[in-house]
Amino acid sequence: MALSTAEVETDESVHSTFASRYVRTTLPRFKMAEHSIPKEAAYQIINDELMLDGNPRLNLASFVTTWMEPECDKLIMSSINKNYVDMDEYPVTTELQNRCVNMIARLFNAPLGDSEAAMGVGTVGSSEAIMLAGLAFKRKWQNKRRAAGLPTDSPNIVTGANVQVCWEKFARYFEVELKEVKLREGYYVMDPAKAVEMVDENTICVAAILGSTLNGEFEDVKTLNDLLAEKNKETGWDTPIHVDAASGGFIAPFLYPELEWDFRLPLVKSINVSGHKYGLVYAGIGWVIWRNKEDLPDELIFHINYLGADQPTFTLNFSKGNITIHS
Repeated sequence: MALSTAEVETDESVHSTFASRYVRTTLPRFKMAEHSIPKEAAYQIINDELMLDGNPRLNLASFVTTWMEPECDKLIMSSINKNYVDMDEYPVTTELQNRCVNMIARLFNAPLGDSEAAMGVGTVGSSEAIMLAGLAFKRKWQNKRRAAGLPTDSPNIVTGANVQVCWEKFARYFEVELKEVKLREGYYVMDPAKAVEMVDENTICVAAILGSTLNGEFEDVKTLNDLLAEKNKETGWDTPIHVDAASGGFIAPFLYPELEWDFRLPLVKSINVSGHKYGLVYAGIGWVIWRNKEDLPDELIFHINYLGADQPTFTLNFSKGNITIHS
């Protein structure tokens, strides 16, 4: 959500022309009113102001779609009052999410047996998914360094300079140095060779993008995996790869099934994908899938029992999303 930067203007009142039958005086714009107003008036005032927004059906300039089938709208409205994290109260909602996690994991060729459950979580878009994946990489790196008696105060992550701003947010919010591979004329995605050159013992992962924000181009994850595997063998490191498939994860498996970018590559440990970048889905849904249970440190998973049963969760927003964990 954007931070509010509004300043108190000279005109501090909200004009309520169409709600005037309910409101005899103007309402303050930046402070609570002294008296309440009828719900009909509040609705009318807010609705009138929202009409000044753009028309979502004409929004062709961002990675979101603005229309869903009426049946989807009905399902959303029938579930909008549910607290998704409450698995005991809403077990069917949890089950539906678990099915989605397993479908996506298998779509991305996770190494799962026929009856084996996938490891993943639904998120509020790819931004939260990237934060969770990054935290898992940072914690795994810290644990390994501590076990070896090495310092853990200088983690870094290698990306291309074309990454979406949520990667910069992750680096700044969670104190990880962001090492960006510069773009060059005619090559507007991360160069795998230059990315591997920038990897050092403090690199928690290399993040590749399947669908650059700049031009939609897929980065060469296969070459990155091969070059990084060679460097890991030479140095004794085990630097992993995360694939930000926000805008390509639901395209590549269908249009380019032979393209190796997913869990078929051994160094790819996690993948995030957006539900709302492909059509007929409103903004606000994403997923992060881990290759194996071992790739998500146990200490990041919170086990709560508010209602008497264990509920494992790994999200930034406790009021939405559930973790899928099966032994």
